Amino acid sequence: MELLFGDLLRIGAMDWVKMVIMWGIGGTLIYLAIKRDMEPALLLPIGFGAILVNLPFSGAVTQIVEKGVEEIGVLDVLFNGGIANELFPLLLFIGIGAMIDFGPLLSNPKMMLFGAAAQFGIFFTLSAAAFLGFDLKDAASIAIIGAADGPTSIFVANYFDSKYIGAIIVAAYSYMAMVPIVQPPVIRLLTTRKERLIRMPYEQKSISRTTRILFPIVVTAIAGIFSPRSVALVGFLMFGNLLRECGVLRSLSESAQKELANLITIMLGITVAAKMQAEFFLTFETLMILGLGLIAFVMDTAGGVLFGKFLNLFSKNKVNPMIGAAGLSAFPMSSRVVHKMGLQEDPQNFLLMHAAGANVAGQIASVIAGGLIIKLVAGMIG
Repeated sequence: MELLFGDLLRIGAMDWVKMVIMWGIGGTLIYLAIKRDMEPALLLPIGFGAILVNLPFSGAVTQIVEKGVEEIGVLDVLFNGGIANELFPLLLFIGIGAMIDFGPLLSNPKMMLFGAAAQFGIFFTLSAAAFLGFDLKDAASIAIIGAADGPTSIFVANYFDSKYIGAIIVAAYSYMAMVPIVQPPVIRLLTTRKERLIRMPYEQKSISRTTRILFPIVVTAIAGIFSPRSVALVGFLMFGNLLRECGVLRSLSESAQKELANLITIMLGITVAAKMQAEFFLTFETLMILGLGLIAFVMDTAGGVLFGKFLNLFSKNKVNPMIGAAGLSAFPMSSRVVHKMGLQEDPQNFLLMHAAGANVAGQIASVIAGGLIIKLVAGMIG
């Protein structure tokens, strides 16, 4: 006990301040998860993990316990075995794929264009981060926050071995949770009331089982040919969807959606905290990453909305440009935001199915964009 108090007294005042700040950040994430219901499945374990790794001499992370003696922390073991080899993000994609119904997209394939347009923020933020002095690997890792897809952010940041992975993941999931706050002002700024009132009748089309089964297979093949770096991400996502749609593996599909997704989400959240130690997290660069993440989300939203306005210059049947904002991968939050805004302008304007089509297209586009970013940056530095 005397030795313990002696060790605590040797911790510098500034180190104590940093630890207390990280406890505050962890507590804030837990508060947002519980009280505000903001991505609780991830923000709660991330917040608790942030406290866990910033306790004095925390045994949860690797540390030197005696001169020359290193004690391996359990979170570092989990990080190396689940994130450093990309296992957790890929397994999570199986669960996400099993949850997604691509029916609205298959009913209206042009929604895929909105998914592509809403990735504009990724490439804009890549340029902005590089301009602000981040090296190309870190700039690419930061830019992928704009994918609005936590597992893709983890996959890319880990691929490039970014030292900012903790800040990147916190930014990605925090902004995903704040989609209902971030998107509406951007949408209103870029659209007129007349545009927001545009109605888009939805014709329910019957999608054959064969089409639903072939879709994940074809998408994987096309992504593998044109963006080989994305094939793991797209492939695991589409494999999960194939489990859902094949019709003969219902129990596996349900397990992927529930037990697998829940278990991996818990492990992913608390494991990420291994990179949230104060000395890595409390930097000016972290504030810049949070700012750039917000810019990425805003530019994604703007890209989708402006693409909708551009289409209306040539289309006989006008589209409501608000659905472009649903091209984010943040499913189903973005489609709900667009639907709600449509009802606020006109209680009879039902945009949910169109927005859902763009939203699931954004899920595919975001993982392909992650692969393209890896290929682009790896080619430039290789």
